[in-house]
Amino acid sequence: MAREDKAATVAELAEEFRTSSAAVLTEYRGLTVSQISQLRRSLKGVANYAVVKNTLTKIAAREAGVEGFDALLTGPSAIAFIKGDPVEGAKSLKNFAKDNPLLVLKAGYMDGRVLDAAEIKKLADLESREVLLAKLAGAMKVSMSQAASLFAAPLSQAARTIEALRVKAEADPSVIGGAGSAPSKVDEAAASVGHAVEAAVEAVEHAVEDVAHAIEHAVEDVAHKVEELFHHGDTAAAEAPAAETPESTTPTEG
Repeated sequence: MAREDKAATVAELAEEFRTSSAAVLTEYRGLTVSQISQLRRSLKGVANYAVVKNTLTKIAAREAGVEGFDALLTGPSAIAFIKGDPVEGAKSLKNFAKDNPLLVLKAGYMDGRVLDAAEIKKLADLESREVLLAKLAGAMKVSMSQAASLFAAPLSQAARTIEALRVKAEADPSVIGGAGSAPSKVDEAAASVGHAVEAAVEAVEHAVEDVAHAIEHAVEDVAHKVEELFHHGDTAAAEAPAAETPESTTPTEG
């Protein structure tokens, strides 16, 4: 390989490291060209799978600030540069390796540290970002519904009790004003109680709204943190120095 070609390959690999949310080092010894093509198709939209030269990759890793990867680059090496959800990428690799045991998941790199094979498999066993966010949103909605029911139940009970009292008082005014009380006193008492209930209902509605807004903000905050967890590579990509887009994102494929 000419010096210019080597320099271009190193630059491409360094850019892959910088713009990836995670990288998984694999050994593909024994896999056919057809199987590698199948693996690339399974990773489409999730990761770029590149067969790499160890010496050039070590240089690229150092240029990209990736530490601890050098010693792992032995034998036939290929790296899955994950561009989106690291969990989704790890799952795809693990599933392919399950059906094609010759693909060995050796190690990985994420959040500034090296992951061993066991950690890659644990990552693959986690739930994806979409599932976590859906579960979080569902749990929050259930909490909001339960909070609303908790506030509304006593008021509903009070309203039923007051209505029963009003009906009983109309038939027997002595219930609220003693014997001989005028019917107007019943209406006045009912109206007074009604106003009190309305005020209480309004206060509770405002309280429920405040709780709902607080929960909504909490959901947004947690969702944002989850997004940051799974897309931390985006910041690195934005801060990386501009470079010409290479024609291929899979250096030394083959």
